[in-house]
Amino acid sequence: MKKVNFMLTAFRDGFQSVFGARVFSKDYLPVVKLAAEAGIHHIEAGGGAMFQSPFFYSNENSFEVMDAFRKAAGPDANLQTLARGINVVALDSQPRDIIKLHAQMFKKHGMTTIRNFDALNDVNNLIYSGKCIVEAGLKHEVVVTMMELPPGCTGAHTAEFYAETLKKILASDIPYDSVCFKDASGTSTPSKVYNTIKEARKLLGDKVKIVFHSHETAGTCVTAYKAAIEAGADQVDLSMAPVSGGTCQPDILTMWHALRGTDYTLDIDVNKIIKLEDAFKEALKDYFMPPEATKVEPLIPFFPMPGGALTANTQMLRDNGLMDKYPEVIAAMGESVAKGGFGSSVTPVSQFYFQQAFNNVMFGPWKKIAEGYGKMVLGYFGKTPVAPDAEVVKIAAEQLKLEPTTENPLDINDRSPKKGVAVAKKLLEDNSLPVTDENIFIASSCQDKGILFLKGGATIGVRKNEKKAEAPAAAAKPAEKSADGAYTVSVNGKAYEIKLAGDKAEVNGTSYNVSVKAGIASAAAAPAAASGEGVNVVSPLPGLVLRVNKKVGDKVASGEIVLVLESMKMENPIAAPAAGVLTAINVKQGEQVQAGKALAVVSK
Repeated sequence: MKKVNFMLTAFRDGFQSVFGARVFSKDYLPVVKLAAEAGIHHIEAGGGAMFQSPFFYSNENSFEVMDAFRKAAGPDANLQTLARGINVVALDSQPRDIIKLHAQMFKKHGMTTIRNFDALNDVNNLIYSGKCIVEAGLKHEVVVTMMELPPGCTGAHTAEFYAETLKKILASDIPYDSVCFKDASGTSTPSKVYNTIKEARKLLGDKVKIVFHSHETAGTCVTAYKAAIEAGADQVDLSMAPVSGGTCQPDILTMWHALRGTDYTLDIDVNKIIKLEDAFKEALKDYFMPPEATKVEPLIPFFPMPGGALTANTQMLRDNGLMDKYPEVIAAMGESVAKGGFGSSVTPVSQFYFQQAFNNVMFGPWKKIAEGYGKMVLGYFGKTPVAPDAEVVKIAAEQLKLEPTTENPLDINDRSPKKGVAVAKKLLEDNSLPVTDENIFIASSCQDKGILFLKGGATIGVRKNEKKAEAPAAAAKPAEKSADGAYTVSVNGKAYEIKLAGDKAEVNGTSYNVSVKAGIASAAAAPAAASGEGVNVVSPLPGLVLRVNKKVGDKVASGEIVLVLESMKMENPIAAPAAGVLTAINVKQGEQVQAGKALAVVSK
């Protein structure tokens, strides 16, 4: 029997693919310890969206979580993280000094291996990042990214295309310890997986470890895993319930069962795994399980959305009250892929595809180019596998006011006045924050929301199930004041858990800025205009207040930016509709607002 190795992905890709990476570490770290005790010592411990997400949604410091993860897993565990080439753990690409700092910080905080990919399969984007990983003392797993093109599209993503990409990696002398073929959308056909791994084994010889990674989203992952194993793969990635199957990897027990009666084995103690999964289910029992995360989606080959991005996007749609738009956005995604140059649908490119589809639905086809998508087709992230649609390139250049480029993105980023260690240091100093290597990396990779976290202004965006309200008493009694500021409020029979602390209110796990005053203000329904003629600065869409650029009393010109909203990870500048003086600003940084809200008032 040949042993098939596996990495447990439950604590990174599982969370990202099912909960949109929104989890509290205190809920799962005890299970990490149990996994180690059950004999699992290769565990995915962070990276990808699980670096930014704790800052954005859990009010936790990812570096501290990584330290705690190492303690729970033990000193000998192979803890692996995911990096996006020159983007490292951000959506935007980074300069050389931040890429180097990324590797150094992840080594410092207990990681063993970094799986490193470029969504465009531009090998030039893997050379410097791979070198930094190895020089920091980490193992480097270099990646070829895969997917199936939407029907009718040709020109890339064949077994031959992947073999050529691997040849370029070998010719570039990128240092590596293993090679992974990563299909984040789970759409590659099993036959193509077999042919790809078979050719890779010929090119790499018998001693190099080959890994195949996929998702169950299209319902073919177990078959694809078996094909990869039969073609010579040494390892596959597996998760465990309740974050297995659906948008994530197959369950350990599912794969164990699929290999029974063959020449291959996972070599696990099944009873220990069953007990481990029971403990994991108990730890996560209160979390809201998005229905789209629990099922196979037969149409996924037509819009190759990765599991790790699918629920991240649906959770953001829920945040913004736009979940009803999801079917339209997904239907529009195929065109974004077809015209975008065939980068693999994995973060950040999958996010670019989704953002452009979102804009095409909300504003009209190609009326508003998403910045990431536009920069991708213009060449600012490297070379796409095929040339993007010429008309889309033209539109992107006009809207973003950028010319197409073939220059190395690292050189562009190194001279950018908005990127790098020096810029991050100044940002920290301007906000009176400690200048540490960790904070420099947080400021660079998480930008305004990273600074907001470091200043203590982060909010909670973890979704947990609402607890059922107890049967009402025979006669209602006045609410007593809670000693700890915690209340259960029932409205029309629906219970809400509310915790009050200063100017914050946490409702069912989500934090909001609040202001409580005695009496009913007569103008509570709408912001009051100043004396004279006032014009409201209205939010055109739901979003998070990312930056407030002005203050009350500032003079503004018509069209001048007053504040910036973030919606679907895109920045949306909100301009003054008329010239005048700002007489009211009705929101704070970090506040979630809905479409139509009056954000500020401009008075003539």
